[in-house]
Amino acid sequence: MTVLDTPAPARRTGPRTAHDPPWTRPALAVLLAATAALYLGNLGASGWANSFYSAAVQAGATSWKAFFFGSSDAAGAITVDKTPGALWPMALSARIFGVNAWSILAPQALMGVATVAALYATVRRRYPAWAALLAGAVLALTPVAALMFRFNNPDALLVLMLTLAAYCLVRAQENASTRWLLLAASCVGTGFLAKMLQAFLVVPVLALVYLVTAPAPVRRRVWQLLLAGVALLVSAGWWVAAVALVPASSRPYIGGSQNNSVLELALGYNGLGRLNGEETGGLGNLNQDAGWGRMFGATIGGQISWLLPAALILLAAGMWAARRAPRTDPGRAAFALWGGWLLLTAATFSFMQGIFHEYYTVALAPAAAALTGMGAALLWSRRRALKARLVLAGTVAATAAWAFALLRRTPDWHPWIAPAVLAAGLLVAAALLAAARLPARAALAAGAVAAVTALTGPAAYALDTAATPHTGAIVTAGPSTRGGFGGMRGPGRTGGPGGQGGQGARAPGGSGAGAGAMPPPGTAAAPGGGFTRPGGTGGRRSGGSRPGGPGGLLNGTTPGSAVTAALKAGAGSYTWVAAAVGSNNASGYQLAAREPVMAVGGFNGTDPAPTLEQFRSHVAAGKIHYFIGGGTVRTGGTDSGSDAAQQISDWVQKTFTAKTVDGVALYDLT
Repeated sequence: MTVLDTPAPARRTGPRTAHDPPWTRPALAVLLAATAALYLGNLGASGWANSFYSAAVQAGATSWKAFFFGSSDAAGAITVDKTPGALWPMALSARIFGVNAWSILAPQALMGVATVAALYATVRRRYPAWAALLAGAVLALTPVAALMFRFNNPDALLVLMLTLAAYCLVRAQENASTRWLLLAASCVGTGFLAKMLQAFLVVPVLALVYLVTAPAPVRRRVWQLLLAGVALLVSAGWWVAAVALVPASSRPYIGGSQNNSVLELALGYNGLGRLNGEETGGLGNLNQDAGWGRMFGATIGGQISWLLPAALILLAAGMWAARRAPRTDPGRAAFALWGGWLLLTAATFSFMQGIFHEYYTVALAPAAAALTGMGAALLWSRRRALKARLVLAGTVAATAAWAFALLRRTPDWHPWIAPAVLAAGLLVAAALLAAARLPARAALAAGAVAAVTALTGPAAYALDTAATPHTGAIVTAGPSTRGGFGGMRGPGRTGGPGGQGGQGARAPGGSGAGAGAMPPPGTAAAPGGGFTRPGGTGGRRSGGSRPGGPGGLLNGTTPGSAVTAALKAGAGSYTWVAAAVGSNNASGYQLAAREPVMAVGGFNGTDPAPTLEQFRSHVAAGKIHYFIGGGTVRTGGTDSGSDAAQQISDWVQKTFTAKTVDGVALYDLT
């Protein structure tokens, strides 16, 4: 008989919460309160955070039509390049409390607290309260979670809905419940409305786990899954169907698509294009680091990988322990659920050739946290067996060693933490080897120290993340390391006089360093003229005074007071107070003026919206007051999208005369 053949305490088929010790609820309250403090503290320091989404929130707080479609501006020129589900909670908050940093970011932070609570409840269905608390703490202190639950990207809602789906699946598996299975599918469908096809990565895992482990005849399991498929289609597809039924002339252009189609956006730019790198109008994979090592690489490692080695070891241990268990064993089903989530999502992220950013890895955090809590409980329950102690001690030692390696990537940042974690990890691993011979209290103390040691590294990164403002489209957690999308991560810049993307007073169109000039593919216009590649010196914390991210393509503008006043003057006479190339360029002006600014070409400036003919028609009708020089657009080509923005820039330059306001070139189109 081996370590993992040693019988575990009998598991009930129902919840264990009725048998909770008296300290459970206070401990859970402390965990959730601490998570709220971490995620809500100093939240307003990030300002508009990702101004691309903040502008859409401002539009949705002004216009219900913009709210429904996820339009970048209240006048409805073009949508963001995602489904709008993640914008809706923020826009509702902004309608109630006004458009400001707190009203936009607080819903995201509260989703983080809810995700920790949902993960606790899921793990607690099968495992002791302390294991569920450990899982919740691991999730809360994962650096990329501390980043994304304090930011306004769609990932917060996505991760919450997928965690709720896992909870519902666990409930469904217990008694072959159709209701809970349909709820799980509906949660995934709602996740689609937040971030499209990424939500579906867990669908094969959920379906297979239920099909194999649910305590019901095969025929019933099959028709239940078919019903769940219908629920998934309805919950994910109702908005897509509604948009398809609205005439194109009566709604905003679908940003991120080349043919004004939600299906093209879902299956192309935000679907297969992310996997093979052939998304039309996208940037492609600028990291060039696809492969098995990506999750442990220079920048991504510090985001998510602190407990990945432990999660993988504990996953293997859990599946080995349950290898002779009945088909319907709920413990094995739980390990299969979270392990499948972790492996499939990590493999997809590791090898995808299209657009990939470090913060995507927040989708791995619930699975890694759940496996850590469940696996620790499994091995602890078998600690009297030598091989169980060996696996447990080895897991702690490996975690401490990997934390040491990650911390050494920032050698000038609190250098004492790395050796302290390593030393403590090795000492407590040795103590765990002797856990069977230690007094009960000493063994418990060793276990507690092991948990604290494992969490020290990610907690330090998470606290640094929460203490640091983050703005722009590309953000990463923790202190500066070399590598990743932005190269040397560090405090960012606000750009030249026109702000990021304003590009000073350079004229639109033409070549060279003109404000609207088309940079080479994969580049962004530099504030001082010319172009900068996103792979160069860049940053995660835009908004400071030192070199930052790749310019207007990835961060919003910070217009001066004179520009803002010019945009507000006579605003009621125009549908759009201005037009600017690129959604990020337009967003800063819109947020400052609180008036609609048309984002020509959408996020990348590569969407054919509007066309030159449409733009000229708007100008002739007196709908647009100014064209703002600057922004970033890309050259035409087989996969770089439309050059409509370049055509518009050229036409404006030839037809109108610029005046310089706060260093920004304004073209009065009236």
